[in-house]
Amino acid sequence: MSDVLNPPMNHVVTPPTVPLKPLGRVLAVTSGKGGVGKTFVSANLAAALAKRGHRVLVLDADLGLANLDVVLNLYPKVTLHDVFTGKATLEEAIVRAPGGFSVLLAGSGMVEYSRLTPEVRDDFLRIMSGLIPHYDIVLLDTGAGISDVVLFAVSLASEVLVVATPEPTSLTDAYATIKVLVGQQKRQTIRMVINQTARLGDGRAITTQLQQVLDRFVVTEPGRPIRLIHLGDIPSDPSVRQAVMRRQLLMQSMPGCSAAMAISQLAAKLEDTIIRHNVA
Repeated sequence: MSDVLNPPMNHVVTPPTVPLKPLGRVLAVTSGKGGVGKTFVSANLAAALAKRGHRVLVLDADLGLANLDVVLNLYPKVTLHDVFTGKATLEEAIVRAPGGFSVLLAGSGMVEYSRLTPEVRDDFLRIMSGLIPHYDIVLLDTGAGISDVVLFAVSLASEVLVVATPEPTSLTDAYATIKVLVGQQKRQTIRMVINQTARLGDGRAITTQLQQVLDRFVVTEPGRPIRLIHLGDIPSDPSVRQAVMRRQLLMQSMPGCSAAMAISQLAAKLEDTIIRHNVA
């Protein structure tokens, strides 16, 4: 494991700085590597938060390869693309999801939004300013990696949740992503969720090892150390695959399974540490 979490010093290609002030009540759910369950976590975490009585919206910020609609089995007539182009209003594009929360879906294959142009920046900022006052928390389901569009979406959030799995490639890419967020956005606190864990305690051990590597290799400003917060694990559970294949929310179809109960615990922690703090 230590070899996996000791990438070469030049592993990260530093993208342009995004000097924006993060917005309150916004949580970016991101990952270094694709395929780690980031959208699954976003959708089911939103359902768990909605069940606790919160007004929740998930925005599909993966503008090029959006798939939140697939996970939720939704067929939207209006998407974020229509709002960007002025064909529809923001209110028309917001859809009620099966889990009792709202979603703003992006159209897949939006090549014109795969690069961070001034127009994309302005559109994003306009959308976010219109959303935040109406929800207790907005979850940004970003793309994976460290492209300029992904980093811009993350920069809009007051909090960041990095999803990873115990696989070596996922951990190496998670390290790379965190390094960029610390260097370019001056993040001091990043929350971690380790998905598909095999044993109790694996995720906390992985987060601790990542913290040690960051302390060793990532230079921060004096008095501004980076702190990884282990939000929790989601155990490997066959119920997850069943729900995904059926295009159902795990929190609705199998709420008593081990993965669903773990997500409920994540929601409770977010409620205590982020939502109540920001509302107060």
